[in-house]
Amino acid sequence: METGAFVWFFSRHRSTFLDYLFIYGTKLGEPVGFIGALLLLLFVKFRYAIAVPFLGFSVTVTAYFSKSFFAHARPFAYFEQMGIATQLNLVEGVKVHTGSTSFPSGHTMAGFALFAFLAFCWPNKKLSGTLFFLLALIVGLSRIYLVQHFFKDVYLGAILGVLIAMGWYYLQQLPRAAWLDGRIKR
Repeated sequence: METGAFVWFFSRHRSTFLDYLFIYGTKLGEPVGFIGALLLLLFVKFRYAIAVPFLGFSVTVTAYFSKSFFAHARPFAYFEQMGIATQLNLVEGVKVHTGSTSFPSGHTMAGFALFAFLAFCWPNKKLSGTLFFLLALIVGLSRIYLVQHFFKDVYLGAILGVLIAMGWYYLQQLPRAAWLDGRIKR
């Protein structure tokens, strides 16, 4: 598959609905998503809610060091070097990032870490697992749709995010203090 094929596909298939879905969907991989998850998990178990800030910190550190190490060009910068960036159909009002911080996608890493962790913690796994996966997928696809990342960036971000979620789900199970298994009563 050629580099940027998904970016070009989305560039040719823009719609008002998808613009809004992905503009707001990408925000689920930002602090507002983590704050919402923390508040939601207070009603499930305190131990889960306490792990959310550590999850966010782990994503931030992992994204920072991996982006610094790989230093891959963002899609717009990549296509600009090729002289074809002006052919992209950009989403109005979205500031397209340039530079060498593309690989892996931090938003996708955050989205998959957050929603995988929620899926692991949520009591009803059947419906919630599917819902949380779809929300994480929206975050990942939004990064390609908004011309911020390539597919490979999103793919690695998703894998790293799930691994981080698995690690924190395991670690938060270790303390045996009874109050950690409490919750805010409904």
